[in-house]
Amino acid sequence: MSKSVEVRLKVNGKDHVGQCESRTLMADFLRDHLNLTGTHVGCEHGVCGVCTILVDGEAVRSCIMLAAQAHGADVVTIEGLAQAGVYHPVQKAFHDHHALQCGFCTPGMLATAIDFLSTNASPTEPEVREALSAVLCRCTGYQNIVTAVMEAAAVMRGEIETGARADG
Repeated sequence: MSKSVEVRLKVNGKDHVGQCESRTLMADFLRDHLNLTGTHVGCEHGVCGVCTILVDGEAVRSCIMLAAQAHGADVVTIEGLAQAGVYHPVQKAFHDHHALQCGFCTPGMLATAIDFLSTNASPTEPEVREALSAVLCRCTGYQNIVTAVMEAAAVMRGEIETGARADG
């Protein structure tokens, strides 16, 4: 039997305290303990990237991270990307460019793109393609996703204006 541990962390700007078994994966903790079901699980081996979340600002595969490892961390999931009812620039660009199909990989794709753009504000298209290769999408050829990330980078650099509301 696995030992129970207390996990204290900030998720999407809110403090949370939870108890879970020491072997509980972060994806399961988010989904089952915090009822944040936007984080999807695909391969359960850290290969496909659909479970990617941001932990202390960096992209992390939540299917291979233990919840206990997130103790004290600042976590952002798909549910926390929009702020004050306004989409994150990457979300807005995905919407504008129809950069999703079934939506299963989208939360991981967004987290990966946001992490990538935090370290490369002016990427080339090949660099975007390389960064996004960390998340597998079976529904699309990635072109609209790449276009969306390129536009989001321009918005985040202040070259293009945006302001779509997430609530309408």
